[in-house]
Amino acid sequence: MPKSQTHSTTPAYPVIDVVMPAFNEEASLPLVLADIPRPPVRRIVVADNNSTDATAEVGRAAGATVVPAPMPGYGAACLAGLEYIRQSGPPDIIVFLDADYSDHPEELPRLVAPIIAGQADLVIGSRILGQRQPGALLPQARMGNLVACGLIRLLYGHRYTDLGPFRAVRWTSYERLGMKDTNFGWTAEMQVKALRLGLQVTEVPASYRKRVGVSKITGTVKGTILAGYKILLTVFRYSFGKLPPATKPGSPSTDE
Repeated sequence: MPKSQTHSTTPAYPVIDVVMPAFNEEASLPLVLADIPRPPVRRIVVADNNSTDATAEVGRAAGATVVPAPMPGYGAACLAGLEYIRQSGPPDIIVFLDADYSDHPEELPRLVAPIIAGQADLVIGSRILGQRQPGALLPQARMGNLVACGLIRLLYGHRYTDLGPFRAVRWTSYERLGMKDTNFGWTAEMQVKALRLGLQVTEVPASYRKRVGVSKITGTVKGTILAGYKILLTVFRYSFGKLPPATKPGSPSTDE
């Protein structure tokens, strides 16, 4: 009798894509792209937010897909990158990473591990829990984090330690969020909507260092004030009433 055939029951490794919003990051972007582990990352999409330097050119030269993000704003750039991914074949997990080399891209496997293990839908890389280079997290950023996370705990009953940009989310969970913010409220919107929808959220320690160049947000007084105001407004905004319906694939955002 022929021998019975056996089949492996090991599940396939999930498909992971990275989205990086970028504005004038020609010096730092090659460093970030060189440190992203490939595999497990399938594709890196750099959303070029009207850069006036060689950001797009160095991104392409380093193997990233560069898409234009003509509407100014951090959230707008993320949305542009995500729309490209949606149209060209979405992954199982999407990772968000800044292009300024302040995060440690090599820690990506640790970031996505809770999602792969079925323990989370959204994972925040916490700079507060991780190792930080002295002076990397500016005092105004630390204070803003403390206030915003305290307000989330008061309104939503969940203790976050950070609103850091290095994060991973299951694609199907991302689609449920109906993300709309086009600027400073992007990270807060994702985290409070995840709580409102009952998604599994967790944090993992994320290392943090001084960025290459000067921050466009916390590096200026105006940017700090505007970012703080928008983050707190976003936390309040989604704490009451019914959440707006999730944006259907391919449909534009209607938020300001």
